Amino acid sequence: MYQVLARKYRPQSFGELLGQEHVRATLENAIAQNRIAHGYIFAGQRGTGKTTVARILARCLNCVEGPTPNPCGRCSSCLEIAQGNAPDVIEIDAASNRGINEMRELRENVRYRPSRDRYKIFIIDEAHQITNEAFNALLKTLEEPPEWAVFVLCTTEAHKIPATIASRCQQFAFRSVDFGVLVERMAGICRAEGIEADDEALAVLAQAGEGSVRDSLSALDQAIACCGAKLTGPEVRQLLGMYSLETLEKTAAALEGNSPAAMLEIAAELENSGKNLQYYCRELCRYFRNLLVAKIAGTPTRLIAASAAEQERLAGMAARFREEDLTRWLQISLDLYSQLQYSLQPRLHLELGLLRLLHAGRLRPIEEVLGALSGGGDPPGAAPGRGAGHSAGASTPRMAAPAPAKAAPAQTPAAADGPLKQRLAAALEAMNARLSAHAVEESELRESQNSVEFLAPRSSHLALKAPDVAAALEQVLGRKVKVVVTDNGRPAASGGQMDGAPRQDDAAARALEHPAVRRFQELFPQSQVREVRNLRED
Repeated sequence: MYQVLARKYRPQSFGELLGQEHVRATLENAIAQNRIAHGYIFAGQRGTGKTTVARILARCLNCVEGPTPNPCGRCSSCLEIAQGNAPDVIEIDAASNRGINEMRELRENVRYRPSRDRYKIFIIDEAHQITNEAFNALLKTLEEPPEWAVFVLCTTEAHKIPATIASRCQQFAFRSVDFGVLVERMAGICRAEGIEADDEALAVLAQAGEGSVRDSLSALDQAIACCGAKLTGPEVRQLLGMYSLETLEKTAAALEGNSPAAMLEIAAELENSGKNLQYYCRELCRYFRNLLVAKIAGTPTRLIAASAAEQERLAGMAARFREEDLTRWLQISLDLYSQLQYSLQPRLHLELGLLRLLHAGRLRPIEEVLGALSGGGDPPGAAPGRGAGHSAGASTPRMAAPAPAKAAPAQTPAAADGPLKQRLAAALEAMNARLSAHAVEESELRESQNSVEFLAPRSSHLALKAPDVAAALEQVLGRKVKVVVTDNGRPAASGGQMDGAPRQDDAAARALEHPAVRRFQELFPQSQVREVRNLRED
């Protein structure tokens, strides 16, 4: 009868264990020093060797040459434990034996000495599924067991183990196995089985396992059953439903080219080919994460679960984008992945998410906008560059900045008001006092024999610079007049008079005429200055 690879090549000693050096060293030293605890908790993700280490520990304790860190593997105890039928090694599936009655039966069983071996070992798998009442029934026995009893609790969710239980056991955290170790392990198994597998196929199988040895070997079994004695990367990808770098690079190319149509084509192609859109989004998250890591850490790096050739391709693509863009795209992809889990219209959600990626790439850092205030630069609507590595041949569309919109002149009660305002605004424009010219257009103007009164809104009267307005009026009227400004019919905060003498509003006018402020208003034509404060008087 055929035996799957995960069982056939299951480690039988600590020396064959993959990627759990901290667990192996601690247990070997404890056995060698005869410091064997009565309770252990093995916690970690699936397929990392928790139950396997529990069985190896049982062999070390019950071997005829033991307790020893290196069991012989030939005695009846070692052979029966490996086969799973040793009388004094009791394995319990807590997923189906989780109640208080089962724990009471186990507690009664602990009282009796081993029938043959040195220790009676209880391996409880999926221990987090035991009920609180059952844990309470086991509590006293676990705290003070007989000298021949050893408990090993295996779990993938250590936080669900009650603190009263965890405090009475030694805890070991099993880590996910590194990508390179998995690839090397599967390459050795393929050689032993007479299977020819290229590097890309092994890399795909290791990626599918996500750090789990059992999952990777299960995928290898499936690939051998489908493809025979020769495994290639594209065939294994198609079998496992994984997306190649070429498919994911289409999304990156659409982002680089700023092409919404290409994004919609990607969604349509996935839908028409019957692909799982949620799984595609998951792979897209992984892709953006790898690009971000390649951008930050460089290549080659152990932080990316990919072959050397794939890492080089990732590094080349990552060089075309900025780190900020990659971070933003990764966050949007993660949000999209969580939304697709509950979406009734997954294609619509995917299309919207892909377009959001494009719009997020057009955002411009505030530092660049502020830097443009003093040194010029592109308008705020321009699409940002993709970084130092952005290809010279790729054109990035830019959005034209809207022209500054002038407010419509307020209706004036006097017929001669319009021509005077136009002449005054033209004189101010000629004097290069544009802010004062705009403020004149937004104000109502009343002319008398010795003065000119401006009924200005709050946002405009601060921009009426006294020397410029007085000089322009003298040029237009041919005589000197007093300038009076009121805020919506009320005298301005400074007394409302601008006769050329420096007053409090002069500080506000000077601030509004500052080159940086004027540049900011040109970049953001719809902005309004609400208030100008003199910090020296605060």
